[in-house]
Amino acid sequence: MAPAAETKHILLRWQGDLRFTGGDPNGSATEIDGDNASAPGPMLTLLLAAAGCSAADVVLILKKMKVGLESLEVTGDGLRRPDDPKRYVSIHFTWTIRGTGLDETKARRAIDLSIEKYCSVIHSLAPDIAISYDLRLV
Repeated sequence: MAPAAETKHILLRWQGDLRFTGGDPNGSATEIDGDNASAPGPMLTLLLAAAGCSAADVVLILKKMKVGLESLEVTGDGLRRPDDPKRYVSIHFTWTIRGTGLDETKARRAIDLSIEKYCSVIHSLAPDIAISYDLRLV
């Protein structure tokens, strides 16, 4: 039997100018600034959501691989179209990971599984957005 569909809910409130706060209607809120002045704007927030979703997957996958994760950092660069809509055409992540029992094969397998199979945010993006990454083990 297929799992039931899940509906996510958000609440976004205008704070003035191009600033908003939003999040779970019953929980914490995050600031979003359309000008990227006082907080990340919508496009940075989308890039951050993709990195956060994938990083959560990688943490869980590495745990199943019996890796003792010590640190994980992801930087992301999103290349946007010059014309409207100025959507992302490619996203590149740089992963820096440290852990006991970690090797390049395990790290790449965890990242690949996230990007290709598990990350809901990445799979919610347009399918023609090229997703790539570099890996640094420390």
